[in-house]
Order: sequence, then structure tokens, then C-alpha cells
Amino acid sequence: MRKLPFLIVAGSFTAVVAAGAGAWHFFGPAGAQTSAKADKGELTTASIDTRAPKSNSTEPPPRVQAVAAAPAAAPIPAAPAVEKRPTIAKPVCNNPNALGVSRTVQIDTTGGPGLGMSQYRDYDFLQPGEVVLTFDDGPWPVTTPAVLAALSAQCVQAVFFPIGKHATWHPAVLKQVIAAGHSVGTHTWSHQNLASKTPQEAKDEIERGISAITLMAGQPLSPFFRFPQLRQNAELKAYLAERNIAAFSIDIDSEDFRIHNAGKLVASVMDKLKKKGKGIILMHDLHKWSAAAVPDLLAQLKAGGYKVVHIRAKDTLPTIASYDAAIAAELQPVKTSNARPISNVIQTVD
Repeated sequence: MRKLPFLIVAGSFTAVVAAGAGAWHFFGPAGAQTSAKADKGELTTASIDTRAPKSNSTEPPPRVQAVAAAPAAAPIPAAPAVEKRPTIAKPVCNNPNALGVSRTVQIDTTGGPGLGMSQYRDYDFLQPGEVVLTFDDGPWPVTTPAVLAALSAQCVQAVFFPIGKHATWHPAVLKQVIAAGHSVGTHTWSHQNLASKTPQEAKDEIERGISAITLMAGQPLSPFFRFPQLRQNAELKAYLAERNIAAFSIDIDSEDFRIHNAGKLVASVMDKLKKKGKGIILMHDLHKWSAAAVPDLLAQLKAGGYKVVHIRAKDTLPTIASYDAAIAAELQPVKTSNARPISNVIQTVD
């Protein structure tokens, strides 16, 4: 019988416990993520297992995604008007020796195509030696800007899949991603395993994430989506098809959920890439070791003669008004106070 995670809340700390997995995940008041191995008492930064089953798999995920405790909510901008194509900047490349983008491909997401040969076999669009860089689970302070800086130094563009909650906590970082010309899709509201949810719960996770990220971005997003932990089922894939949202899987997993050393992380990615010859690479922009690995990874891609392909969408992703309203209402700060007049509380006595 499968053992499910449970949540413990105590004061300013939140713990997500994966029963039977041998690991307790803790989140402190500053949003720092640590995990304590129950059998050894070792402390390490929390991780996300994104190893992908085939699309017909119904096996439970090997790990449970943990999301940090929320900082104060940001002001909510008005819902943006839908445009024909996401607004994507075209940054000028000032590095004549940069890796750069070899070509940009535009995806017509009508009917919800699946991309990434790990799970979807219909669209093998990459040529030998071509790679697509993708980053999940941001936006996050320090690490996401570090990834952006490394990509900018090599004039490279990528696809980002933010989490809705993280976007509401760090909207300025999200806007940095957009301003740098990267494509931005979605990755649910709170990184739940959707295959274990009821259809309505799963739909709510998808749509709340779309509305939250769109509101924080201040503009329409690309109709790109990646399932948390790559867990899906036929009903959820069909729902994306109804919404004309492309489902992104992967070809190469960096495994930065378990490899916490930048050098080893780069070596692992390059080894897998040499075997496959091309592919969509999965990394996470909230891990410090992943951010530290990006400059060396780009350098090795250039040295190895690999070409970076940027993916953008033909159309934008419309939100659903009821979810927009619910997210906006939920994130508005409470306007109540029991404060006494200031003269009753603070007095000059000397």
C-alpha cells in the first residue's frame, strides 16, 4: 500500500514528510529548504525528483515536491489583455564568441502537442547536435538571476516553467526572465503530483498556476506546460489539448534534484548528451548548484559543437476569468488593523 506525505506546521516552520521515503523536508521562515535524512541525520538542500515515466505510467512519484513557506504577498496587477503572440524581447548580443541561438522554432499549440521524446514521440523536431534548455520551479531570488546572467553572457535563450506560488512571491524576478527574452510557460500552482489528484483538483492546480503567473507577469504567457515530476494521465493530457496547451517533457534529465555539485552536474548532462546526440535538457533555476553549473555547461556545449534552439509559441495562453478573480482576491493583503491611536502608544517622556 502506498504511503502518502503529510504536512506538519509548527510556528514559522512547515514540514512535508514523505512517509516511508526516509526523508523529512523542512522549511524555515526565510524560505530556506533543507532535508534531514532520518537514518543519518544529514542536512542537505531539498530536492525535486523529476525522473520521467512513460506517458502510460501510473506509478507514484519517487519523491514529493516541497514548496517553501510564503513571504508576504505582492500587489496584484490587473489581468493583461490577450495578445496574438507572447511579448518576447530580442536582446542584443555583444559577445562575438558567444554560443548564441542557432535557430528559433515556433510552436503551434493547437490541440496540445507533446514535446520531448522521453514521453512523446510525435514531434522529433531537433537535428543532431541541437539542444533546448529548460528551467523549472522558479522564479527564485539569487539563483534565477544567476541563471539569467549566465544565459545572457552567452546570448542564449531558454524556456522557463515557473510555479504559480513562487511567481506571486517573486514577481520582479519573473519579469526579469521575460525581459531577457525567454519563453515562459507554467508548472502548476504548487507543484503537486497531478496524477494523484481528482480531475477537478488537477484542473484547479493547472489553472491557478496559469492565472497567478500571468497576473504577476503582467502579460500573456506561452501556452507551454510541464507536469510536475512529469506525472500525467490521459485525462489531464486531454485537458491540455482542449486548452491548446503544449505539454513539455524532456530528453535529458540533469538530475539536479540529487546531484548537488556543479562540476558533477555538468559532467552528467554532457555524458547523457553525447549518448543521445540532442534533446530537451531539464534543469531547475531554484537550486544554487544548478545556477552555478550553467556557465560551465554553456561553455562545454560550445566546445562540443552543440547548437541551442529557442522555442517560442505562435499564440498566447488565455486565462480563465474565474481563476483570475480567485487568485487576485486570495493574494490581496487583509486591510484590517486593531492598532490604537499612535499618541496612546508612543509618547515622548524626556
